[in-house]
Amino acid sequence: MSTHPTAAITIADGEITVDAKLLAPKLGLSAAALKAEMRKGRIDSVAEAGIEEDARRIRLTFRYRTRAWTAVIESDGTVVERISPMWMPRKRAPIA
Repeated sequence: MSTHPTAAITIADGEITVDAKLLAPKLGLSAAALKAEMRKGRIDSVAEAGIEEDARRIRLTFRYRTRAWTAVIESDGTVVERISPMWMPRKRAPIA
């Protein structure tokens, strides 16, 4: 696992901020489109605090339609691991 410091993710007073220029291409969007989709509530995000040996780390996951991106960060915002963007299969209705 390699460490990639970045100012694109910051943590202040318990608030995590991810730069749209980092996140948008991971979800197949421009920064402007990402912000618009966030305002519409179409971007889902989860922040999970690590336990035991990962207690100082946070796993961030962002989902948009059929795409998802996850990063593991230190408590100072340093990216420890970037997990490649994932494509989630669409659920298809059974053919009657």
